[in-house]
Amino acid sequence: MENEPENELIVRDYLARQRTTMANDRTLLSYIRTSLYFLVSGTALMEVEVLDHISDLGYLSFALSIFLVILGFVNFFKVRKKLKKGYYQSM
Repeated sequence: MENEPENELIVRDYLARQRTTMANDRTLLSYIRTSLYFLVSGTALMEVEVLDHISDLGYLSFALSIFLVILGFVNFFKVRKKLKKGYYQSM
């Protein structure tokens, strides 16, 4: 069953694979959303003049934003590759 084509799967297995694919998409979108939150908060920390003493947290927030986007895409493509190969049961 690991390397069966899509048309040989029963309906339950086909739907399970579709749910897993959509969950992978939702996970990527949540990584992107979290990254945007860090990007916005980093901009706010750097632009508000009253908060000059913690502007270094803005740079940290920018770095976390970039890291989260990269991590999200790496995870997305890794899981997608496993799904295409049929290894989705061993994840």
